[in-house]
Amino acid sequence: MTFANEPLLIFDGACGTTLQTMNIDSAAWDGLDGCNEYLNISDPDTIVELHRKFLAAGAMVVETNTFGSSSVVLSEYGLESRVAELNRAAVANAKKAIAEFSTKESPRYIVGSIGPTTKLPILGHISPKDLAATITEQIRTLLDEGVDALIVETCQDLLQIKTSLIACFELLEKEGVDIPVLASVTFEQQGTMLVGTDIGAVCATIAPFPVFSLGLNCATGPTDMEPHIDYLCKNWTKRISCIPNQGMPEVVNGKTHYPLTPTQYSQHMYDFVTNKGVSIVGGCCGTSPEHIKTLVAALQGASPADRKEVLK
Repeated sequence: MTFANEPLLIFDGACGTTLQTMNIDSAAWDGLDGCNEYLNISDPDTIVELHRKFLAAGAMVVETNTFGSSSVVLSEYGLESRVAELNRAAVANAKKAIAEFSTKESPRYIVGSIGPTTKLPILGHISPKDLAATITEQIRTLLDEGVDALIVETCQDLLQIKTSLIACFELLEKEGVDIPVLASVTFEQQGTMLVGTDIGAVCATIAPFPVFSLGLNCATGPTDMEPHIDYLCKNWTKRISCIPNQGMPEVVNGKTHYPLTPTQYSQHMYDFVTNKGVSIVGGCCGTSPEHIKTLVAALQGASPADRKEVLK
């Protein structure tokens, strides 16, 4: 079995909010608090344990701890010259974790995470040329280290996702590498992307690209994502992913709290898979190993619904 042939793919859960629950020595941050990607080299055991928690819960796929490992983001911490080092270490940490769980009968996979950076080209924060350069630099190392797939995720701007996908596929062609590329956009609670784009425009924009899947992640929980998932199920012919937050965050006793329980989350995702035809699921902010464990149990033996009859 290969990543692309798996009928149902279950991703891991939240990186950031899970790290916040772990006992990390303050010295590991070296004064770079908030740069989770730095832990790939300063505290690799913690990152391996992060992956291990989700694999033990039953996740089939772990994303590399590289969401912010582009030079644009790392420059905010003075780490822009260490892009290759941090991405290389992230893949090594993921490989170490899956080696304990992957078998011929039940393989585990590593997907290289490519975040949106912290600058949107449509707002003039960065030029498409500079964005393409920083994305290409990051992807090159992820490919060199042998990830099973790539995910361009949390995309908030159509120009940003187009630029990132063009850079990605140009590099894949140049390197002669053929691996799945997943595209995932972020919709705000008002029902559009950050700058007002609707789901129909997203589909039209991404359609020319040979992506493996299109879906949503972050910003909201499954309830707010449902109308967009319904649209994709009726209009997007390829695979669909849904990797939501655990509802909208709340402040409880001075701490950020995500309200969806593991059972509530798994019920939503079971419906998305078995009734709507979503075939790639996982969790974003607030998703604990317990959420993934409950999701895996709920989807045991389940198959994505056939969407042929609903596709327009």
